Amino acid sequence: MEQKLTVKGKTILLVAIVIVWVALDQLTKSLVAGQTLGEQFAGPFLGLVDFKLVHNTGGAWGIFEGNPYALGVFSIAVCVMLLAYFVWQRREANAAQVIAIGLIVAGGIGNVIDRFVQGYVTDFIEFSFFDFPVFNVADIGVTCGFVLLFVGLAISWHEESKGVS
Repeated sequence: MEQKLTVKGKTILLVAIVIVWVALDQLTKSLVAGQTLGEQFAGPFLGLVDFKLVHNTGGAWGIFEGNPYALGVFSIAVCVMLLAYFVWQRREANAAQVIAIGLIVAGGIGNVIDRFVQGYVTDFIEFSFFDFPVFNVADIGVTCGFVLLFVGLAISWHEESKGVS
C-alpha cells in the first residue's frame, strides 16, 4: 500500500530541500570565488563539463543583462507565488510537486542572494561539448524543479482523470 506524505511531512520536506540546496549552492560558489574570471580552471570532466568562473548580471543567454536587481525582485515574486501555491495545494500536492517547488525556490533564493549581495550571479559550470550558458547549482535546481513540477502536475492530472485520490 502506498504511503502518502502528511501536510506536515510535505512542509518539512520542502523546507529541508530549500535549506540543503541553498547551502550547497552557496558553498560551491564560495569554493570557486578565488578563481580567475573567465578562465577555465578545471575539467573537462568526462568530456561533459568544465569549470569557468563567470559573473552574470543578467539571466540565461544574457537576457536582461545589467539588471540584477530587477531579476532579483522577479525571482522573489516567483518564489512567493510558488510558496503560496504550495500552501494552497499542500493537501493535494504529490511528492514530485513538493520536491519541485523546493528546488525552484532554493535555486531562486541562491541566485537572489548573489544578485543583491554581489550585484551579479556566480556561474561556473560549463558544458564542454556544446554552446550553452555557464550555470551554477541554483540554476540546476530551478531547471530540474520546473521539469519535475510539470511531471508532478501531469501525474496529478492523470490520477484525477482516473478518479484516484
